[in-house]
Amino acid sequence: MASDGRGDALVTRPLTQPHPDRLDPAHPLYVEICHRHEQAMAHGERGYLDPQTGFFVMTAQYLADRGFCCTNGCRHCPYLV
Repeated sequence: MASDGRGDALVTRPLTQPHPDRLDPAHPLYVEICHRHEQAMAHGERGYLDPQTGFFVMTAQYLADRGFCCTNGCRHCPYLV
C-alpha cells in the first residue's frame, strides 16, 4: 500500500487516543468507542466492532505494528499528526 507522505512516523499522542479529526470528542459514543478500542488493545486484538455501525475497526497498535499508513482514513491511525 502507498504511504501518504508523512514519513510513516508514529504520533506522539498515546495510541489509546484517537485523532479528533477521525473521532470527534463530542461524538455521543466517544467514551464507549474509546473503551472498546482500549480493551481490544489490552487483549492484543486486531480491532473491535464499532457500537454504532457494527463495522470492524482496527486498533492503533495493530496499525502501528503494520509499519505504514495506508491512507484509508483509519479512525485510530497512529501516523496521523
